[in-house]
Amino acid sequence: MPAQPDPLPEDNSMASTPGALSPAHRDDTVIAVHRVGKMYRLYDRPQDRLKHQLLRRFGNVYGQEFWALKDVSFEVKRGEIVGIIGCNGSGKSTLLQLLAGVLRPTAGTIQVQGRVAALLELGSGFNPEYTGRENVFMNGAILGVSRAEMENRFEQIAAFAEIGDFIDQPVKVYSSGMFLRLAFAVSVHVDADILLIDEALAVGDVFFRQKCYQHLDALHERGVTIVLVTHGMLEVEERCQHALLLHHGTVAFQGVAAETVRQYYLLEQEQRLSEPLHTGSEHMAAPAIPEGTDAGLPLWPAPEAFMDITSIRQISNGWARCTGIAVCNAHGQPCVVFQQGETASFFYEFELLRDIEVPIGGLSIHNDKGMQIHGKNTLQYDVDMPAQVQRGTRLRFRQDIDLEIAIGEYTFTVGLATLSQHDFASRSHYADTDLGSKIVYLCQLPASGQFEVVLRRHGKPIQLLHYGAANLPSQCHATVVTSPEGGA
Repeated sequence: MPAQPDPLPEDNSMASTPGALSPAHRDDTVIAVHRVGKMYRLYDRPQDRLKHQLLRRFGNVYGQEFWALKDVSFEVKRGEIVGIIGCNGSGKSTLLQLLAGVLRPTAGTIQVQGRVAALLELGSGFNPEYTGRENVFMNGAILGVSRAEMENRFEQIAAFAEIGDFIDQPVKVYSSGMFLRLAFAVSVHVDADILLIDEALAVGDVFFRQKCYQHLDALHERGVTIVLVTHGMLEVEERCQHALLLHHGTVAFQGVAAETVRQYYLLEQEQRLSEPLHTGSEHMAAPAIPEGTDAGLPLWPAPEAFMDITSIRQISNGWARCTGIAVCNAHGQPCVVFQQGETASFFYEFELLRDIEVPIGGLSIHNDKGMQIHGKNTLQYDVDMPAQVQRGTRLRFRQDIDLEIAIGEYTFTVGLATLSQHDFASRSHYADTDLGSKIVYLCQLPASGQFEVVLRRHGKPIQLLHYGAANLPSQCHATVVTSPEGGA
């Protein structure tokens, strides 16, 4: 029979539930987690649980300890959006439940300042026998909102949820989408200082998700702190300022969201790196690129055109390092300000610290809100790459990109990865997610540089090329149809 967890902690003498922050944290810190652990006891048989509870005072211990979280520490500032990421079973949902006060920590302290609203796993906090209306008022009471306040906000909540007459039906008859709509509507309309969200938005349809994200943006502008547990890495990069990476219940990394996401990818591929990567012969077929040659790249910039990257953090598995980055205009001159529609040339170079198979170079562009506007690598360009490359080789890449994007400031990220010869040869037969799981990330530089796009000085037919984030290749036709005589 499989082991059964005991939801009760072994010892709560060191634990504390969420409460007011200590004076040392009363500046702009709203969540302070210090060396928190959560332990469950696993039993081989149901009767062992009872034996443990009755006999542990006499020193008889049954079951085994399982620490879902151990020695977790971090702080969240007021108004931040913080992501919590990690593989399944890493402790993300457990941590969010501790922050919400649903669980008590076995060890350590959690201090929270302000009203907390939590959108945890679907269905939590709702009584399935109650109607949607009754659950709205019940959740308001749990969050400390008076009946009168909830009555004033009820029409807003019902309008946001858009479930019509089902508001007066028991929630046990709701679809998962209806359940989410109502739960989210309640959570964001109770004037919470801190909003906790656990993967909930993955359930809704695209229109409701857009509506939710717009509302989250509005809450963020009002200074609400948001803690988001998700498997959507793009969502973390675009919406979070900082992120926490959990691995087997411990903090593997915490920092800027983009860096944390790269660390997640490196962590996820560790299992693949423990297996032999090479499938070809032991002798490398591709020689190192000789110094001073173009290596097929026209107009490689002069040394003085390259950026100083010594202070830029490189996220690497130790197989490669970036040795140069330059951004130039169409004349090959270093440039950081481009008119809309101009072509920017991005040059980047990596030195291999280990023999690899097929190399992959790529670049992505993010706007000032963290949204990825463009991302493309040598696989998508279908660039002919060597089957094997030796340690010590320097790989050079150039990407010319027409900046038909919105006026504004941008950052870009460069990276190097590799793929086995077999998978590269079969790349057209893989689904995108399957091919992505076989790529080994070697080195990335999040936000490795920046540039600005401004209005064109002169434009035909007009100055502004397009509206929106990017200009899609398109055509437009117009026809004037004259109504026949006597027509309506």
